[in-house]
Amino acid sequence: MNLRGQEILVIGAGIGGLAAALALRQRGAGVLVLEQAAELVEAGAGLQVSPNGLRVIHALGLSLEGAVRAQAVSLRDYRRGSEVVRLDLARLDPGQAYQFVHRADLLALLERAVRAAGVEIRLSQRVTQVRAGARPVAEMAVGGRLTADLILGADGVKSVARGVLNGQAAAQFTGQVAWRAVVPNTCAHPPEARVHMGPGRHLVSYPLRGGRFVNLVAVEERTDWAAEGWTHRDEAQNLHAAFAGFGGDVPVLLAGVAAPGLWGLFLHPVAEHWHGDGLALLGDAAHPTLPFLAQGANMALEDAWVLADSLDRDGLRAGLARYQARRRDRVARVIRTADGNAWKYHLRQPLLRGATHLALRLAGRLAPGRMVHQFDWLYGHDVTRPG
Repeated sequence: MNLRGQEILVIGAGIGGLAAALALRQRGAGVLVLEQAAELVEAGAGLQVSPNGLRVIHALGLSLEGAVRAQAVSLRDYRRGSEVVRLDLARLDPGQAYQFVHRADLLALLERAVRAAGVEIRLSQRVTQVRAGARPVAEMAVGGRLTADLILGADGVKSVARGVLNGQAAAQFTGQVAWRAVVPNTCAHPPEARVHMGPGRHLVSYPLRGGRFVNLVAVEERTDWAAEGWTHRDEAQNLHAAFAGFGGDVPVLLAGVAAPGLWGLFLHPVAEHWHGDGLALLGDAAHPTLPFLAQGANMALEDAWVLADSLDRDGLRAGLARYQARRRDRVARVIRTADGNAWKYHLRQPLLRGATHLALRLAGRLAPGRMVHQFDWLYGHDVTRPG
């Protein structure tokens, strides 16, 4: 094992950072995780863990308890909530489960596993600067510095390590904002992801925690932008006003929203350099992803496994090069696909929307299997398979 005795410092205790810490520790590395938050709490957010991400969770020796197994993805017209086309996930290849999980539950699962493996997690530890080198250095906001054989930046879109490796690149506002909330399941929402498509906006809903709750993500096109980040709050009446014309279950679901989160959606380029002398990037730090393919967490899980596997095979220097080579083209394709999805949900012209929905209905009836298997390149990918 090339990682035996190596000291690795992970910046960020999100899903990607914790998964990487566990995968690295399981291969013999000594791992320390630094998290700037005072506690590991993530409230009010759901995740779709598709088969490609779920394989990593299982390969780490974990299972998602309390998750909801998805049966379908249902695209719906906004006015009455009527179904346009249904992607039956039972048509996926055997063993390709698709699950809905609360982000806090997945974080708690990873945290327990990481601590049980002997990894130390230090909270309230904000890293202000990193320096590359044979023994890279992390400068702390509270003073002092830490060194390691490798520093891994799993610290999101505002990653300190990304700036060191790639310089500062301006983010581009997409002209879209997103609200998020978790509400009680008062409408008997079935185990499926519903995408309610309307002019210039769409709303996604799916159940969580055994079906007791429903996760909502509502996206609206607008010219005025909201700040990027997941900690901003908005008035529920603004969300209600934006989706006032939506029918079906949407009004019932929105009635349960009290203080939704709100964030602006920005385009960031995929980092050109994912690694340098003693530094590496993972997840959103390397490739921020818009939420229109539900792959942000899944890509971070894949990154974590491939990074640990590559370093274990080839050592730090050659392993980092292998890691980027194995990951960059795939995440670039995922991001392109996600970027191109929003317009399909937001068609404004009634005639164009009607024609598009009719085409989708016909495709769903005539070739239902093809509708699902168009994503085989995504869901069928297995980074844990030896090769």
